Amino acid sequence: MQRETMEALKIELALLKKAYRLMVTAKTMGETYEEERAICSKYVHSTSRGHEAIQLATAFQLKPIDFVAPYYRDESLMLGLGIKPYELMLQLMAKGDDPFAGGRTYYGHPALKQEGFPTIPHQSSATGMQAIPATGMAHGLAYLESQGLLQGEEKPVVLCSIGDGAVTEGEVSEAWQMAVLKQLPIVYLVQDNEWGISAKGKEMRAMDAYEYAAGFKGMERLRVDGSDFAESYEGMRVAFEYARQLRKPILVHARCPLLNHHTSGVRKEWYRGNSLQEEAVRDPLPKLRQLLLDADVTVAEVEELERQAIALVQQDFGRALQASQPDTNTFDHHIFAPTPVVDERGNRSPAKAEKITMVDAALHAVDDILRTYPEAIFYGQDVGGELGGVFREAALLAKKYGDARVFNTPIQEAYIIGSTAGMSAVGVKAIVEIQFADYIWAGMNQLVVELSKSCYLTNGKFPVQSLIRVPIGAYGGGGPYHSGSIESTLLNIRGIKVVYPSNAADMKGLMKAAFLDPNPVVMLEHKGLYWSKVPGTEDARTTEPAEDYILPLGVAHVVQQAKEEQLQAGNSLTVITYGMGVYWAKTASEQFKGCVEILDLRTLNPIDFDAVVASVKRHGKALVLTEEPLLNSFAESLAGRISKTCFQQLDAPVFTLGAANLPALPLNVELERMVLPNASKVALAMQELLAY
Repeated sequence: MQRETMEALKIELALLKKAYRLMVTAKTMGETYEEERAICSKYVHSTSRGHEAIQLATAFQLKPIDFVAPYYRDESLMLGLGIKPYELMLQLMAKGDDPFAGGRTYYGHPALKQEGFPTIPHQSSATGMQAIPATGMAHGLAYLESQGLLQGEEKPVVLCSIGDGAVTEGEVSEAWQMAVLKQLPIVYLVQDNEWGISAKGKEMRAMDAYEYAAGFKGMERLRVDGSDFAESYEGMRVAFEYARQLRKPILVHARCPLLNHHTSGVRKEWYRGNSLQEEAVRDPLPKLRQLLLDADVTVAEVEELERQAIALVQQDFGRALQASQPDTNTFDHHIFAPTPVVDERGNRSPAKAEKITMVDAALHAVDDILRTYPEAIFYGQDVGGELGGVFREAALLAKKYGDARVFNTPIQEAYIIGSTAGMSAVGVKAIVEIQFADYIWAGMNQLVVELSKSCYLTNGKFPVQSLIRVPIGAYGGGGPYHSGSIESTLLNIRGIKVVYPSNAADMKGLMKAAFLDPNPVVMLEHKGLYWSKVPGTEDARTTEPAEDYILPLGVAHVVQQAKEEQLQAGNSLTVITYGMGVYWAKTASEQFKGCVEILDLRTLNPIDFDAVVASVKRHGKALVLTEEPLLNSFAESLAGRISKTCFQQLDAPVFTLGAANLPALPLNVELERMVLPNASKVALAMQELLAY
């Protein structure tokens, strides 16, 4: 490229030199890792070899106010932002001073919250998964901007970097749909090297990302040669200017050669054949070297840049080798961020307050939150507009707070859940709803991989504040897709909290605490308790607590006590349950006056196991009651813990009762009745346990 062309592109010579030095740095790092394979391949890593030009060109457009969702090959992008080789090597070797994760996650998975750098929240390496949290970040920024809540004069944008193979993921489609629907300030950089591990592009896709994006009306697009630094720089300059000024999404499709292994664990010699030699002609490094020479930079100056880069890599590698390992005593730190709500406070039963249903308690709690916290928003399927949720649990909130704060989404459970991670990263506090528990499965990838792991894998830097409301449970012929119970699955996901209120007062107090909790909280709300229409559930209606009432998570409650004389006579038991189980137990216990204590767990994780143990030891007999199919359930797990902890105080085996072990709830109400527990079935279990 001639000097006049370079000047027309407004690329300063100093920037070209910096880019070249960093390219050599990246190349030398890759070569060092290969030479020191015995050390560096202890943990799987990938390098940016072949992608350096587009990544550096991108990094040079980013500002400290921006947000970045990289993918695992973005090593040169990190160097371009100012991350030192030493810092990257600490992560490569999983050392204790790894600034991103403290040795907890793979190389190329940065998590950065540092003055003078763009913010880089946790990103998984499940390809394409980062598109939804990244779009959630842009969504959150757009909301803050619409409310005048963004600080500073400059406008931040989001960069989402992914490989072309990842674009075939359905979750990328969900992200792009929302980006164009809401016109969000995000740059999608798709680095296309024609490989998906060993699969070629023609095996994986009918079109590339640029062609695919044409179907998303409102997505601006451009192509660049990702191996040409000058062209890449100009393309990314245009893209960032477009997103920063017009506040709209844009996609950049960059063709790049892959000049190294897919990862250290999938080596090039196993599958590349002659393709490496064929693609070497597109190596970005000699291209940029020639550009410098054409701009009258001397060979000596170029060689000095190379020497500087090589010396730094050698020096930093030696330092990283000597760096200390993580403190193993901290292995279980940062599962959750500390919550500010640790005590019950406020007035639970104000004088002259009316009784309300659980659905109204939920509505009023969200109303209070939206009124008090301008950073709070509420979204999901059908919760906005006129309807306000299929259970009317958000009735009129959209009219009251506007469509920017309470709005409908497409049928996109993955986006609904995963976007909250991005929202949290930019300071927006999202309350979202999955319409029925049976529909949560499409969002499980995001819940497991993005939300639940973020706090732990970033050493506490990026907990995800997310309140996910899920109507749950069966009653009255809801059928196989509107009746499921899912708590055992959720409770196998570490890093999320699970709440299950059984009455209106608990609903309101727990909802407030869940919102203020800096961690992901799933709130399970039994549909059969919403209106107290099911016989025996009248006590789910309670006096409405005051607006200041908050009930901390992880505190169980004895909702019914046994009489002392029955306890002393050894004629008592405790029922440990939650949700609808509370009311089955209450009704059943009427046949055994004074003999039954009922412990409502209220929160399943964290569980108040101390209260469980105290109740079991008090009575010596325990029934764990659930609505879920019993086999391999949370209830059986809890019964096992009780048996181990309270073995010497037990006067009988720990009984369990739940639904039949079937794959779904049948539609017919008579069949449904056969499957589910009820008061009669609970009474039979109580009778057997008391007589044991």
